[in-house]
Amino acid sequence: MNQAILRNYEETNRSLLERDNRHVLHALHNPVSHLQGNAWIRGEGTDIYDGDGRRYIDAMSGLWNVTLGHGRKELVEAASAQMSTLAYCSGYSGNTNPRATELGEKLADIAYPAINRFFFTSGGGESTDTTIKIARSYWKAAGKPDKVKIVSMTGGYHGTTLGAMCATGMPAYWPAFEPRMPGFVHVPLHHRHRAAGRTEDEIAALAAADLEAVLLEQGPETVALFLIEPVMGGGAYVAPDGYFRRVREICDRHGVLLATDEVITGFGRTGRMFALERWGVQPDIVQFAKGITSGYVPLGGVGVSDRIAEAFADQANAPWMHCYTYSGHPVACAVALATIGVLEKENLVERAARLGERLKARLEDGLSGNRHVGDIRGLGLILGIDLVQDRDAGTAFRADENVGARVLKACREAGLITRGRGDSLYLGPPFTIADAELDRLADIVIEAVGTI
Repeated sequence: MNQAILRNYEETNRSLLERDNRHVLHALHNPVSHLQGNAWIRGEGTDIYDGDGRRYIDAMSGLWNVTLGHGRKELVEAASAQMSTLAYCSGYSGNTNPRATELGEKLADIAYPAINRFFFTSGGGESTDTTIKIARSYWKAAGKPDKVKIVSMTGGYHGTTLGAMCATGMPAYWPAFEPRMPGFVHVPLHHRHRAAGRTEDEIAALAAADLEAVLLEQGPETVALFLIEPVMGGGAYVAPDGYFRRVREICDRHGVLLATDEVITGFGRTGRMFALERWGVQPDIVQFAKGITSGYVPLGGVGVSDRIAEAFADQANAPWMHCYTYSGHPVACAVALATIGVLEKENLVERAARLGERLKARLEDGLSGNRHVGDIRGLGLILGIDLVQDRDAGTAFRADENVGARVLKACREAGLITRGRGDSLYLGPPFTIADAELDRLADIVIEAVGTI
């Protein structure tokens, strides 16, 4: 263990958090609850260690992103080699670097067939803002400048930059920063149509009708695109079979672009390289981040269909005035290429599909007799568990009972770190987790839910 890590272990987890609290503002920061958290010192495979030296299963892959686990030498070596050669160059027009070019070529090989041109960002929020700007500038280039509205899903999460926050369908993110920008509309969550006796096709038809009703209400001539997560990170909600085929038809009928937010689902988490492959549907725009570098360095991006790319090419004499300093960063692109290489070499996309089925089956078997479990859902290694007062009676816990927080605390005390929202628990371990460790993860969750 190196000297810097040894020095960290000379302090307690609490003292590290206290030092941190004096000078650092964190995402979703609350200075009181921050002191109850963890100062993470190192990671090894699917485990992470805090300032007290305690080991935890990283059951959320960081934030859905550390797909290859911690300490992959291939990624470290790719970053080091690129830093030694060219640490940075501008990605503005007239400049490039070999790693950015190679990554664009590789993404064209593995992404949806009609998507062959990519813009690189530093993360998911920047990718959402880029998607919004691509859609609006596309319709202006097409001679339809009134098509500016962005439709997204209630409960969907697309980031917290100002534009992305407006697309995000979680009201808790809005109040401190309002007024929101105009032109953002939310469709009811498709999961609301799930009820006993309804077939997947009936649920898909009802949910798609919700989208069409919103488009007609807003006026399709004013709507630029529909932005949706194939599997929603905020709830692990999986769309019903047939839904995306109907959505594609509705968007085509009304002249609205379809954009998929694959920041979480892209690069294998659902058991496919990109999630809509499962349903045989192609989007006009796909945005991504997280798993493209296994979280080792910040990188995101947006891929556009040939139709959109051609419209931009027609504007060759007028530069597209969108830019980020770190777009196409050579080190980030090198790590992305190494990550994709490992995914392919070790068949980890297929492994994510198999492990997801195994984990879901273990949870269903272990929690089937627990009346406090309302639903276990997911696709690949993105799963959600709803906790309820009584499944048969259809009753929920009171908010002041803090059931979700209590279960998360029980998981943490047993050596597992994950996340949740309200009375829902989420799981998304690295694709490299061993079968035995996955079973231990399931056992900890089953026992923690049993403490309710």
